[in-house]
Amino acid sequence: MSVWSRIADALSALRSGETLATVFDSLRTPPERSIAFTIAVIALGAKMAKADGLVTRDEVTAFREVFTIPVTEEDNAARLFNFARQDVAGFEDYAARIARMFEQADGTLCDLLEGLFHIAVADGNYHPAEDEFLARVSEIFGLSERQFRAIRTRFVSDAEPDPWAVLGVEPDTPLQEVRDAWRSLVRETHPDRLMARGFPEEALKMAEKRLIAINRAWETINETAT
Repeated sequence: MSVWSRIADALSALRSGETLATVFDSLRTPPERSIAFTIAVIALGAKMAKADGLVTRDEVTAFREVFTIPVTEEDNAARLFNFARQDVAGFEDYAARIARMFEQADGTLCDLLEGLFHIAVADGNYHPAEDEFLARVSEIFGLSERQFRAIRTRFVSDAEPDPWAVLGVEPDTPLQEVRDAWRSLVRETHPDRLMARGFPEEALKMAEKRLIAINRAWETINETAT
């Protein structure tokens, strides 16, 4: 069963009276984690889209760039987005449930936050309310300030991307340790690694962009050092 077919089942459950939180709680084990990942990005993305008071077409369209959505499944994705946007449950409750779901899956919560950043900047205007939203989600996810900055600097164009922050190291880190950090991030971004921790195949385009940013950061630091 495809991710989107499973999401259609989740929508049926929602229409039958179950809450989105209950749906999350039913998706804790593999291979359900990839479905949970997709629902989590859509649900939190819908909540975030309201953070600046507007839900733009660009933000909705951004899901196409994060996920490969078949034409036949576009309506299901849109329905889930609209359901989450209208649900009275707060985003903090969603984020807490998602954090508990993936607490043993190293790296997945960073992957989720990255997907949300992609949606936040889709309309070309990174609003302060969105920054507060994402910082709070990161805090609930238990991510460190360094992890948050490493993701933020790849997406937010309020300054030239800091290559050190992209790799999650300090500017005074020895070059060999920077190289090790770069190689580790490249390994973690391999599709097999990502899917093993719940990253859906439909979202691998997002990983390709991450790898480009990671390699560019290493090239910049290495060229400066030599």
